[in-house]
Amino acid sequence: MLTELGITLPVLAAPMAGGPTTPELVIAAGRIGSMGFLAGGYKTPRALADQIATVRAEGVPFGVNLFVPNPMPASSEDYLAYRRALEAEADRYDVHLPEVPIEDDDRWAAKIDLLLADPVPVVSFTFGLPDREIISALRSAGSIVVHTVTSAHEAKCAAEAGTQALVVQAPAAGGHSATLTPDQPPRPDIPAPQLIGEVRDATALPLIAAGGISEPPDVTAALRAGAEAVAVGTALLRTRESGASTVHKDAFVSPEFDTTVVTRAFTGRPARALRNHFADRYGPIAPCAYPALHHLTSALRKAATTAGDTRLIHLWAGTGHRHAEVEPAADTLTRLAGHV
Repeated sequence: MLTELGITLPVLAAPMAGGPTTPELVIAAGRIGSMGFLAGGYKTPRALADQIATVRAEGVPFGVNLFVPNPMPASSEDYLAYRRALEAEADRYDVHLPEVPIEDDDRWAAKIDLLLADPVPVVSFTFGLPDREIISALRSAGSIVVHTVTSAHEAKCAAEAGTQALVVQAPAAGGHSATLTPDQPPRPDIPAPQLIGEVRDATALPLIAAGGISEPPDVTAALRAGAEAVAVGTALLRTRESGASTVHKDAFVSPEFDTTVVTRAFTGRPARALRNHFADRYGPIAPCAYPALHHLTSALRKAATTAGDTRLIHLWAGTGHRHAEVEPAADTLTRLAGHV
């Protein structure tokens, strides 16, 4: 897959939805023989189309990542109980919490239509498995279709659906787990090389390793285990091209945050973040309910970010967050590649 796309640096820029991935970050990766993925999650189709146009104009290889609808509906009882638990935090910022669950599909059909009308080199998916017809249509349009998996079983399912390559996400990854079964999170302690080996035994598809890759030896180990490349997100979050908030970037080096935790507190899906008050207080009582909890907490998290209140912010981070540097993204990617 890398050769087909003209990629010479096997350290790619993973998609980070919600702002950290910018067109500038994707372009910076493409200019040095790597490749980045625009994060389509949470964006309007128009905003995604604009970002695609910006990157395409630079003539670099790139991909687009989408969230596949895989809803975990919230019961009214669970939703209202969680809403009541958050009211004191919301009142502090004069934020109104939605009174009923918001269950949407992130404008899935419109984004698929966009990628079929204006094909991009690579389309990757996470959270759920698209219909075979959608995968087939994207491939016919000229896109390479990639799916993110967290187990050998998921890899087999994706291969049977027609996916052409896999991102194999280890549990050390920051942000949301790509698991197809969010109510049953992946094994918490499996390292990336072991997971790559298990997936390699299950399928012959090209593999891209992700999760817990923060130093050059991590890259080497993943490639030796059978990956064709690696994808990094946390390592790029403090780079100059990252669109992450200043408070998020600063938290990576703050002595206040020395541990990460997987929590449903912020969105209702398991996601790894720096351990803070919100994760500790609300993680144990958060229902498995996505996207309802994402919409429930969204305005509160935005208000807290504006105020610099790290107690309430979703500080997505992988286990190797301390290795993230303030530098150009190109320097991060080449540094991680080492002598590969």
